[in-house]
Amino acid sequence: MQYRKALATLGVAAVPLMFAAPAQADTVDFTLNELNGSGANASATITTNSDGSMTVDITGSGFTPNMPHAQHIHGAASGDFFCPPASADKNGDGQVATEEGVPQYGGVMVSLTTKGDASADSGLAVERMPIADASGNLDYSRTVPASAIPAGITENVENLHIVQHGLDVNGNDKYDLQALGESVFAKSLGVKGIPEEATNPATCGEVSPSGSVETGAGSTSGTENMPLFAFGGAALLGTAGALIVRRRAAEAGVKS
Repeated sequence: MQYRKALATLGVAAVPLMFAAPAQADTVDFTLNELNGSGANASATITTNSDGSMTVDITGSGFTPNMPHAQHIHGAASGDFFCPPASADKNGDGQVATEEGVPQYGGVMVSLTTKGDASADSGLAVERMPIADASGNLDYSRTVPASAIPAGITENVENLHIVQHGLDVNGNDKYDLQALGESVFAKSLGVKGIPEEATNPATCGEVSPSGSVETGAGSTSGTENMPLFAFGGAALLGTAGALIVRRRAAEAGVKS
């Protein structure tokens, strides 16, 4: 992996070796491959800015048209996380569900919402997640403020993953209960009637072999106001956190 930096020297003092601090921006590329036979894929960049903010740009296709797709930055400042293989499907239903994928790609660090809060508390704020267009294309760009980013994350972008959720198993261009039934993850939070299609991962992205330099910051964009299901991101964070704690406690046993 190459991690290229764009450094801009601000000035040189009259005394030799007395330099002003440089401003810098680092950009890392991610390749998001389909999960669960979703047919979706995307490319993404994360640019860490000198003010501690993080600009995220995603361009993808093959998503369920006209439907919201929850998406997050997963992982931690350190740790061994990866996109889940098919073997992560523990119940044998042919799908790697959210609760099966979290031990592999880690808990939510940043919620890639279109506006408002972007912390892990908004992990399931579906009404503020991007919506794929009528052709299944999904474009997203937002600069997440430093206040929404956990400590150590911007310095360790190479350890992170991007996951997008929502897929159409039975090909009817919507999330329904007929294909996979209710979401096991949602039911574990006490919420009934949510399709498994809506919460299962559609893509997962790891760092690409090389990065690219970006200049300038992105801006908030995306389609809003499509509240399909109402359960809180705080619950997702708690569930993910518990899984990670258990994973680390059993670290000497099985690699998650």
